[in-house]
Order: sequence, then structure tokens, then C-alpha cells
Amino acid sequence: MAGAVVDDAGMDAVQRRLMFEDECILVDEQDNVVGHESKYNCHLMEKIESENLLHRAFSVFLFNSKHELLLQQRSATKVTFPLVWTNTCCSHPLYRESELIQENYLGTRNAAQRKLLDELGIPAEDAPVDEFTPVGRMLYKAPSDGKWGEHELDSILIIVRDVKLQPNPDEVADVKYVNREQLKELIQKADAGEDDVKLSPWFRLIVDNFLMRWWVHVEKGTLSEVVDMETIHKLKE
Repeated sequence: MAGAVVDDAGMDAVQRRLMFEDECILVDEQDNVVGHESKYNCHLMEKIESENLLHRAFSVFLFNSKHELLLQQRSATKVTFPLVWTNTCCSHPLYRESELIQENYLGTRNAAQRKLLDELGIPAEDAPVDEFTPVGRMLYKAPSDGKWGEHELDSILIIVRDVKLQPNPDEVADVKYVNREQLKELIQKADAGEDDVKLSPWFRLIVDNFLMRWWVHVEKGTLSEVVDMETIHKLKE
């Protein structure tokens, strides 16, 4: 890997550390654990294509008590998809005991709580693990640029909480709450290329396939009616 570090000399120091120290959970297309690999290798398109590396991920959608969705803009130093707008928090459970717990997706929920603190400064007491509702899973592949990309089996978690925010500038460039109409306006801007607005591919897949229906149930307090953790939706950008 020494050569890889030299090749990536321009990579932000924080992002480089995470790329080489974090071990993602490798899974098959049924979400069974088959091993682990560095975050670096899991996001190299060459490795993804040649070895079909698929890793476990999660996407958090945090709504406040007014049922507005918290969005973040990824920092400019992110290796994959810098400066794109996306859902509240998107990351990976790591290959460690607390985040490998399968029962009721507790490992993934533990990871979500950890990353909400890391990225957005949301304290653990503001995001209790038992208040995350796993609502669905999807499998997708998306190139970021010529070198980097994603190939993830993504568990989608919803939580409704009013939280304190202190975004980490190494991870997050900006944040904002949106209602459904404001999100539609943001999507229209991205589609039209206005104001240089870009959306992450996983966020767009979730918006196009699931989010608006889930949002109605968040408002009604009937989210359990649309939970489907049995199906793994194979989606394309």
C-alpha cells in the first residue's frame, strides 16, 4: 500500500487516515458477512470491478419534530462525492464487534449513532440507538470519478428527533432542514444544473424510489406500516 499512499499524496490527512484505518464489512448480495477490507480498497473502482467488492453501508434520514429532513453537504475534502448534497448521514458499519451485531440491525444502528456524532456533532443522547427505525435495504453501484466509487448494500434508517448540531468541517460543508417542497426544489436545481447543486447517487435513488412515501408515514406516525427489511432492492443510478 505504500505506493498507494504516494499516489494519493494530495488526499486530505483526515480522509487518508480513515481510508486506511477503517475496515468495512464485506458482504454478499444477501447481506451475509464474507470478510473485511480497508475503506480505501472498498472504494477503488478497479477493486470493485475486478473483485466485485461489496460492502455494508447505512443511510440515516433524521427528521425534526416539524417533520423536516436534515440534509448535509459533504465536505470538499471527501474522497468520494465531495460537495454533493445528501441525506443526514451516510457511512459504514465497521468490522468491529459492536457494529457486527446482526440482531435487529443493532450493529448498523450503533454505527449510525457513532457517525452522527463524528460528522454532525449530534450527541449520543440526542440519537438513542433504539429510536432508529430500519426501513429498507438497497444494493447499488455508483462511480464517483475515474478512480473512486461505491458498491454498497445500504440499510436505510429513519429517526425523528430534535437534535443539537455541531458539524465537523472535515466531513460536512453545510447543513439544512427541508420540507418536501423544498426538497423537490433542490432536486429540480440539481436536474437543471443550477447553482452547481449536485446530489449523491444513493440519496437520489432513495428519493426516487422510497422517500416521499416514507415521509407521509413519518408525518402520520405510522412508519412501521412501510418497513420492509426482507427485500434487498437492486437499484441502478
